[in-house]
Amino acid sequence: MNIIDRINMEQMKMNLPQFKAGDTLKIHVRIVEGDKQRIQIYQGVCIKRFNRGLASSFTVRKISGTVGVERIFPLHGPNVEKIEVLSVGRVRRAKLYYLRNLSGRAARIREKRYV
Repeated sequence: MNIIDRINMEQMKMNLPQFKAGDTLKIHVRIVEGDKQRIQIYQGVCIKRFNRGLASSFTVRKISGTVGVERIFPLHGPNVEKIEVLSVGRVRRAKLYYLRNLSGRAARIREKRYV
């Protein structure tokens, strides 16, 4: 293991839950407004996962009003306080870009059931 890998391992978060595209997530994000900080919750469906060590990120899509909003979060970033997995989706592909063109009931993702 070289020096760069060792430094990257020190900065990675180790207490992250397992999730993939199609899962409904609740992300606790630290927001800085002036000199005050607060935690804001962003809840939506993970449509993409990018796994590259310290540079890993994921994209979450939600509907706000009638407008679809997507946000990219760095997985190991300092502003991501906590990630909760609300439901595990049953999807057959890794990137769910097709959800951008769907709305209402058509945009639902079936939940994986464990028997």
